[in-house]
Amino acid sequence: MKKKVAFYTLGCKLNFSETSTIARQVEGEGFLRVPFHEEADLYVINTCSVTENADKRFKTIVRQAQKANPKAFVAAIGCYAQLKPEQLAAVDGVDLVLGATEKFKLTDYLNDLSKNDFGEVHSCEISEADFYVGSYAIGDRTRAFLKVQDGCDYKCTYCTIPLARGISRSDTLENVLRNAREISEEGIKEIVLTGVNIGDYGKGEFGNKRHEHTFLDLVRALDDVPGINRLRISSIEPNLLKDETISFVAGSKTFVPHFHIPLQSGSDKILRAMKRRYKRELYTNRVDQIKSLMPHACIGVDVIVGFPGETDDDFLETYHYLNELDIAYLHVFTFSERDNTPAATMNNVVPLKVRQKRSKMLRALSIKKRRAFYETQLGSVRTVLFEGENKAGYIHGFTENYVKVRVPWNPSLVNTLHKVRLTEIDEEGMVRLEFVKAAVIP
Repeated sequence: MKKKVAFYTLGCKLNFSETSTIARQVEGEGFLRVPFHEEADLYVINTCSVTENADKRFKTIVRQAQKANPKAFVAAIGCYAQLKPEQLAAVDGVDLVLGATEKFKLTDYLNDLSKNDFGEVHSCEISEADFYVGSYAIGDRTRAFLKVQDGCDYKCTYCTIPLARGISRSDTLENVLRNAREISEEGIKEIVLTGVNIGDYGKGEFGNKRHEHTFLDLVRALDDVPGINRLRISSIEPNLLKDETISFVAGSKTFVPHFHIPLQSGSDKILRAMKRRYKRELYTNRVDQIKSLMPHACIGVDVIVGFPGETDDDFLETYHYLNELDIAYLHVFTFSERDNTPAATMNNVVPLKVRQKRSKMLRALSIKKRRAFYETQLGSVRTVLFEGENKAGYIHGFTENYVKVRVPWNPSLVNTLHKVRLTEIDEEGMVRLEFVKAAVIP
């Protein structure tokens, strides 16, 4: 009988793409992949360093694995495994911890799945993470996450990602296109480009800072890959989202009018303290440029509240800026101190209750902004890609410009594209629709 393996992924789209690639490697060694809640011989947890209470979350997931099979071998990989390997290894039930360079060699450590008294650690100095491993997620969901870049050369004062993933480096254009074609051949309708800092695409391995290609070269080449219905840019720094790229997306065959652009603060004073590489004026220009060419575009924003030194006036400056900005939703992060980052030792710490209050205010603003954006889309004809889950009797989907819709569950709609007219917003804040006749898209 085949040994069984189960995976659990914490964090970002990049982690999902890497989990999927590692899972294919493990399956290639004869393992049968099963859902995480089922009994398995091996449980692999791909960790994240960004989420708050990462340690607590990790322990909960390990307990889930032990409950399913107390004798199973448990491996921790990923960003938190690189930053805090000894801490994870000390968690009861953990047998193996693999850091940034070792996670793609997981299969080398699976010859003996006997439980260990203590977690075995294999990690590296992050400077050794100077090579690139391509990956993509497929078979897990309707859309595929295609990794094109890894690591980051930016020194934002709050961020651990450079410590967890190393320097900025990219996949070759040839390999990205090959992966995109493989995804297309599997019948996946949408590809989401992912990485740590994808606008920096083009830097080679081993610290080679010369760009072989630019991000614009990448999107132009991907737009010509046959069989892909949709391409979506996951998240891109405002200073790296060039006007030429925005213009190309506006006239693209496959790139959708949806941008996710980190802001972090609407105060130039706080942006300087964070060591962000732009001022608010540049951010405004990017939003204006997108909306001038694609009035129906959806723009999402990352924002951090409670950064050290953020006064009430600084926060209100951010709040009012976002309230006036023509964006569709916010991803709100409450600042939390991360070891070995400059922000962790800064003065003028914002009390936790104040951080939480500010976070609550921006989350409420996000709900308001999303509804306002949805209202502008009512009556329009859009294309919906339906997803694969039955959620309380409904099937969900997204338009090209990221409006979330739902209709009563119908399995024949899974992974299909349809022209629809958006009609009204329902009690769950999603949009109802009517199908436009004879408009199924192959």
